Amino acid sequence: MKQFISAADVPDIRALVEKALAYKADPFKDKTLGANKRIGCLFLNPSMRTRLSTQVAAQNLGMETIIFNVGSEGWALEFEEEAIMSGNTVEHVKDAAPIMGNYFDILAIRTFPSLKNKEDDYSELYIRQFIKYAGIPVVSLESATLHPLQSLTDVITISETFTEKRRPKIVLTWAPHVKPLPQCVANSFSQWINAWGEADFVITHPEDYELDEQFTKGATVTHNQDEALAGADYVYVKNWSTYQDYGKIYNNDPAWMLTNEKLALTNNARVMHCLPVRRNVELSDEILDGPNSLITQEASNRVWAAQAVLSEILRHE
Repeated sequence: MKQFISAADVPDIRALVEKALAYKADPFKDKTLGANKRIGCLFLNPSMRTRLSTQVAAQNLGMETIIFNVGSEGWALEFEEEAIMSGNTVEHVKDAAPIMGNYFDILAIRTFPSLKNKEDDYSELYIRQFIKYAGIPVVSLESATLHPLQSLTDVITISETFTEKRRPKIVLTWAPHVKPLPQCVANSFSQWINAWGEADFVITHPEDYELDEQFTKGATVTHNQDEALAGADYVYVKNWSTYQDYGKIYNNDPAWMLTNEKLALTNNARVMHCLPVRRNVELSDEILDGPNSLITQEASNRVWAAQAVLSEILRHE
């Protein structure tokens, strides 16, 4: 693996999941693999679980981790080619990235969409410019359209908790929120579950919340949440804003919040969410604090997802 930006970078998802679970069983079995190696983690927007889990994973492999919050600690970066830098940006990525390529062995980057211009966000300019100019492997800690470490974690969590000898039914359901959120997690979860190919996958959301078909192709899509939930083994809850009329909230119907009454339609489904979660807006307390919630296990598995990815990159440098 030369980089980790999406499911397309992983030749064998099942093997990567098995590697992650092996690290969960024995976190320090490769504690010298990253000896004398450095990972630079650049954050263009805030993070908690992604930042901490990546640090722990790198340290489990013997790597040194350096964190840099670009917005608050560094110069404002320019990403456009041939830009006339007479505005607020101070340094071009083509000058900064090669230097970081000399400082580090792996570069991990977290960016965020503007939710103002779909073409700009879906071009993934920021992370692609770092890939172009850094000259070292790049790992996405979330980009404008995808969150691959979260989605790998989700597949790991489903794999270790589903023990029946059949394909699970997995439902991704839209949830209300107080502000427009990116499509990153929903896009990424859809891409990974489809690429994994070991589940029956249904996406449910109100009208006008369709996602980009490049990520959802292969899933069943319905606007009837109750119909989607029927017989589900896993319910992944996430809000996202509109894709066509980009970055808007058209519907904030509280009836879309998952409750125990709705959970009764499922096959005693496990409930997942990437966190942070707006309690009693996206998900009810009764779900989050109840026996069907996997959110703590899911978030804890972020370490093993990151460790498996970093291990693969270190072995193929």
